[in-house]
Amino acid sequence: MFSLQTIFGKGDKFYGLLEASAQAAHDSAQALVAMLDASQAAPSLEEFMHARRREKDLTAEISRELVNTFVTALEREDIEALAAALNKITKSTAKFAERYSLAADQLGDIDFKARAALLEKAADVIRQMVFKLRKGMDIGAMGQLNDRLQAIESEADRLMLELYRDLYGGRHEPLRVLLLKDLFELLEKAIDRCRDAGNVVFQIVLKNS
Repeated sequence: MFSLQTIFGKGDKFYGLLEASAQAAHDSAQALVAMLDASQAAPSLEEFMHARRREKDLTAEISRELVNTFVTALEREDIEALAAALNKITKSTAKFAERYSLAADQLGDIDFKARAALLEKAADVIRQMVFKLRKGMDIGAMGQLNDRLQAIESEADRLMLELYRDLYGGRHEPLRVLLLKDLFELLEKAIDRCRDAGNVVFQIVLKNS
């Protein structure tokens, strides 16, 4: 199979834009871990808003470049699908941060850190997968990274089952149950978004290997 990068070159602009988008998603996950570590009563959302604006700008730039570029190293629909998947990671992370900031003073006894750490790990794997696209369609290496991502997502599912067991145990007030369920499910969704982005990358590699 011919190499796309031999034809179009490693400097294709879309690699750089997708890499920047993956980095923004990872930065957002790191900001979440830092925010939870700080345990502030009124957490700052500045870093999340910055990452979200950067992600929106990158998504818009990718859309413009797709209109203005005749030849791309990756198929156009694959670029669009990956850009959209990466955008959803940052969006989901920011949504959790926004909701958490509204009730942080009531949730000091709840540990969100384990699940946030899984999100950071998942976002780091996604970043690695996107950066590897530029280097070639190595299905073996991508398969290993995708397997790692699936394992992280499975661990997140296991933690969610533990959460439901606790919530349904009757020790929490009804309003608190709704609040915790909403927040933990937002975190789970962010991790699921990472899995979705990984699936897009892996399908790109399968298609071009």
